[in-house]
Amino acid sequence: MAQRKQPSSSAGDAPPPSTEPLNPELDAMLAGLSMARQGGDDRGVDPSAQRCGLVAIVGRPNVGKSTLMNAMVGQKVSITSRKAQTTRHRITGICTEGDTQFVFVDTPGFQTRHTVKGTAALNRNLNKTVQSTLSDVDVVLFLVEAGRFGPDDAKVVGLLPKDKPVILVANKQDLVNRREDLLPWMQSMQAHHPFAEFVPLSAQKANDPQRLLSIVRPYLPQQGWWYDADALTDRTDRFLASEIIREKLFRLTGDELPYTSTVVIDAYADEPPPPDKPRAKGLTRIAATIIVERDQHKGMVIGDKGERLKRIGTEARTELERLTGVKVFLELWVKVRSGWADDETRLRAYGYE
Repeated sequence: MAQRKQPSSSAGDAPPPSTEPLNPELDAMLAGLSMARQGGDDRGVDPSAQRCGLVAIVGRPNVGKSTLMNAMVGQKVSITSRKAQTTRHRITGICTEGDTQFVFVDTPGFQTRHTVKGTAALNRNLNKTVQSTLSDVDVVLFLVEAGRFGPDDAKVVGLLPKDKPVILVANKQDLVNRREDLLPWMQSMQAHHPFAEFVPLSAQKANDPQRLLSIVRPYLPQQGWWYDADALTDRTDRFLASEIIREKLFRLTGDELPYTSTVVIDAYADEPPPPDKPRAKGLTRIAATIIVERDQHKGMVIGDKGERLKRIGTEARTELERLTGVKVFLELWVKVRSGWADDETRLRAYGYE
């Protein structure tokens, strides 16, 4: 059987394995949940019986907020990596189950330390996003690592609203050696905030996010849904493309590349299939620029003979094709813009709210 030719990409051919491999178990779980939700059996729900509400996911950086939201939505809508502050925007993920529509908001990890010189404006922007989100929601999920509570967690607790239900979600419980130690730890957490619920779980286990949905449901008001039953996010494909590229940038550079890098989409165009091939898939053409702080950072991104940039582009293109179902032609460029992370005008130009 003839195979359709993959579109060419200036980012290169198939890459070797990533330096930060994706989690195959989590990918399989998300694919399974997504398929299970395609039946649309919730579309016949009586509008008067519907529930809908906004659920904020907050916590310090790198505690697993994006992973948890992706698991509850059933598809990747928020990028992940081990680099702190991977999430920089208010990301909305939508899950419609039965009579209830959960509208999750994945927030940036609250930045309690300004460890990177020249990022004050960016950090203020991220923290403002967290604080403004908390004023709008119906319920808050405060995410911590099971059995741990440090100074950075305590600073986020100080932001939690007193007039809204807050559920303590103790993530990564599978990493706790002695499960019996969790009960006294959870009891001690009540001294920090009057939590409405305590939910220990592992975001990468299929049943745990489903269990959390059932716990959150009674806290959402009875009202009509805000989105279609099959909606997954309110973000555009253009925004998703920039985030996927940034995720691959972070994954493939690890700790080499400082926090001060971002991605700007220069052009995004969907092309329908040719008239003589109506059954063929369309094509999306994307041109994007990776913004870095210094010339040496540009060299880190490009790599030896351009190999790293090729890998970033190929992995981003492959994932975008999987998520969108169409072929993608991706062009990547790298530019130096010193001081962008501490410049309010440039932050707005690069899409930071």
